[in-house]
Amino acid sequence: MRAVAVVGASLAGLETARALRDQGFEGRLTVVGDEARPPYDRPPLSKEYLLGKVGAADIALLDADDEARLEIDWRLGVRAVGLDRTRRAVALSDGTEVAADAVVAATGAAPRRLPGSAGMAGVHVLRSLADADALRADLTAGAPAVAVIGGSFIGAEIASACSALGLETTVVEALGTPLEPVLGPQVAGACAGLHADNGVRLLCGVPVRGLRGRERVTGVELADGTVVQADVVVMGIGARPNTDWLRGSGLELDDGVVCDTGLLTAAGGVAAVGDVARLRGADGASARAEHWTSATEQPVVAAANLLAGRTVREYRRTPYFWSDQYGMRLQFAGEVRPGDEVRIVEGSFAERSFAAVYERGGEPTAAAAVNRPRTFTRLRRGIGRAAAPV
Repeated sequence: MRAVAVVGASLAGLETARALRDQGFEGRLTVVGDEARPPYDRPPLSKEYLLGKVGAADIALLDADDEARLEIDWRLGVRAVGLDRTRRAVALSDGTEVAADAVVAATGAAPRRLPGSAGMAGVHVLRSLADADALRADLTAGAPAVAVIGGSFIGAEIASACSALGLETTVVEALGTPLEPVLGPQVAGACAGLHADNGVRLLCGVPVRGLRGRERVTGVELADGTVVQADVVVMGIGARPNTDWLRGSGLELDDGVVCDTGLLTAAGGVAAVGDVARLRGADGASARAEHWTSATEQPVVAAANLLAGRTVREYRRTPYFWSDQYGMRLQFAGEVRPGDEVRIVEGSFAERSFAAVYERGGEPTAAAAVNRPRTFTRLRRGIGRAAAPV
């Protein structure tokens, strides 16, 4: 193999480049990214960066030694707009193309927006450095009232940052309890309590009807007629995988790029990693993970299989993520199903500091903790032993 093109210059794309070099690839390595800047770490954007505690240089993922070792041909500030999978040629928005022996899709996901919200001043999503800069500028202009739509992890982290800035903040969540499908009712309820503990209003169980305002937002209207007055609105309502550039390529797309448990697509020489990858197992079950850990772990497997020319290694995943909110660190590993029993191992829900294990038929299926890192690490090992492909 003489040339590899990686489309996506964020964490998953960079880690793919690292993995290829670490595994002996010495050919031409091109990385395409739609942002003009080199790769940076995204998790701090909703936390330290939004609060001004760190700058862009602090979250950079590359240093001079990396640049010299990886020998990447960077194509930054340009988008991929198509793929000819027969020639493995990536068409770019500047009219050029990158041809290679193998292509890796690492284009991530884009935040979802409410209909009619585009172009309205004071309305934000948070995915990129530019998004964070725009949001921080609005949050620090006076003392705006803030409405966060969506009690997801990103929504909760943004609400936490707004609370730290002393801003009147309301979180609007369509579910009865934020994150209940992910954490289960007991743990989700305990985490939801963090909002009230820190002076943030939480409105649950009513969907958003739309935004109020013309040129600039003035509030959020709920389905029951309630209006939450707001000078700044942030949407944390999920993300969709960036697969538009692959339409017409012949690759199977299904809320992501469909690949096997080795991250390879059915088209020879094309792989997918990170938020955009949907892994399908031999039983037909599939999953897509929007987690930092997946973006760091999957590239090692994808690189090995691309270099081998077939799937010789499977990605075995135990979902893991963390979230920093209101000075607390929530950690979670595994998967929760309705009916799983939750057993407190340490601490308590009431004190918002605990470690818990989820069990199904007496077997551990997941673990969660708030501010109990050592105990969580031990519990996570037990979950990890049960990991399976996809």
